[in-house]
Amino acid sequence: MRGWWRDLTDLVLPADCAGCGAPRTVLCPRCRAALCGRAPRRVRPVPEPAGLPVVHAAAPYAEEVRTLLLAHKERGALALTGELGAALAGAVLAGLGGCGADVGERGSGTVLLVPVPSARWAVRARGHDPVRRMALAAAGELRRSGTPARVAAVLRQRRPVADQAGLDARRRLANLAGALEVTAGGGPLLGAGHVVLVDDLMTTGASLAEAARALRDVAEERSRVRTAVYGAVTREGRDEQRTGARTEREKWVHGAPEKPSPNTVGHALRAAVIAAPRDSFEINRN
Repeated sequence: MRGWWRDLTDLVLPADCAGCGAPRTVLCPRCRAALCGRAPRRVRPVPEPAGLPVVHAAAPYAEEVRTLLLAHKERGALALTGELGAALAGAVLAGLGGCGADVGERGSGTVLLVPVPSARWAVRARGHDPVRRMALAAAGELRRSGTPARVAAVLRQRRPVADQAGLDARRRLANLAGALEVTAGGGPLLGAGHVVLVDDLMTTGASLAEAARALRDVAEERSRVRTAVYGAVTREGRDEQRTGARTEREKWVHGAPEKPSPNTVGHALRAAVIAAPRDSFEINRN
């Protein structure tokens, strides 16, 4: 109900710019330029946590961009969702290497945006899930630009975690270690295309690294199961061939499942965020 009421008031009541307070505009040209006015770039925290996928960000986390993200997340400025979703979509495309609409044309599947989940208490306190909301807006923006995309909210917290605010990089990693898991039935969805983890902000990279670990674990488990099934079938097929029964031999050889393709999640997992600290943007790094 709270989220519905905010949506309604955002449509009816005049608003000031959430970034700088300019009157009668949700987002002024200057704040829009700070959010979307530059090409998204790769970002890497220092130190970089193990398992962190390649991450692209739309803008540095400073000044107007910080204010916009906090307004959307903490103050329920839902009118910003479309603009934030467009910025996130740009970071997703940058992470895909600029392939954009070619994703579908090459037959490589849909772009799957997997939001990093917020704690249940945080969602209740805010009255909405800001990352999932922005992911849905980003998926819509990608589809409008010709890139097949959808949101796959397959991650959840498996145990409570402490508030990350005030924790350094080492403590954030310890706080989140093993905290996320893939939902029941979520694993099969991950093989349908390019998987991109999405979040509003990357600071130390701990949340994205833990989310990537959860996705890779379930992908590796599924790969082991498929390999075991394939091996059992082909071994049984060889046994049938030794019997000399031609019809049975052909049934096993031609009926065996194809060998699974390389694990897309494990080998090509990407991540995209709206903002990251200035010093995490790559500058003359080798």
